[in-house]
Amino acid sequence: MSAPLISNAATVRITRVDGCGRPVCGPEGSYVTECFASVEMAANTDDGTDITFKAANGRQCGYKKGCPTFNGFDVTFDFFEASPELIELMTASPVFYDYSGAPIGFDSCSIPCRGGFAIEVWTDVLGPDVCPEEDTGDGAWVYFLLPWVTNGQIGDLTLADEAVTLELTGATRDGGRWGVGPYDVMAQDKAGTPGPMLTPLDNSCHRRMFITNIAPPEPSTTYVPVTGAMCEAS
Repeated sequence: MSAPLISNAATVRITRVDGCGRPVCGPEGSYVTECFASVEMAANTDDGTDITFKAANGRQCGYKKGCPTFNGFDVTFDFFEASPELIELMTASPVFYDYSGAPIGFDSCSIPCRGGFAIEVWTDVLGPDVCPEEDTGDGAWVYFLLPWVTNGQIGDLTLADEAVTLELTGATRDGGRWGVGPYDVMAQDKAGTPGPMLTPLDNSCHRRMFITNIAPPEPSTTYVPVTGAMCEAS
């Protein structure tokens, strides 16, 4: 697949991470949704300081361009699904329950600056060679991973005679411990056996992107457990 055409975003999975950026294993660790409008990843950089050497006569004797510093990505996630579980994973907003223990709402409280969540995005791939030559897989997707997003908060909310879109903002961090992750997101062999990433994400990185023939997970209506080899080893 030499030049895939990236089409619309299809699926998002949110996973809880702890104060060190590790996936949190357990029954309330993740959520999968298709009900979103966009995921924006805006690079946050510092341009550095340019150094100019000027002589007394005004002539420039030397110049050194400042070295940019990459601080991470400012993330904006626009979604339609006001699921208490989804919002709790991204903002740590306490879930509000009814008499039977079913989640029916959430409280907007302080902004968490530790812990956070990972966000994975699958986008459709178009082209004549999206399917492998072997009889494996059902297509191809471009997979994006932001392993550690912090400072999640829901933005302004307007209730009117139109569809309501919720906007969440956050920022990525480096230094996380996602490793190869707890999920099967890529083929392990020619037969297309699903498994985790073959190499861990370095903890200095903010994002990974690659093409996969492993289909995204099905949307959920509540928390999805986080299990797998990574959880068993921890």
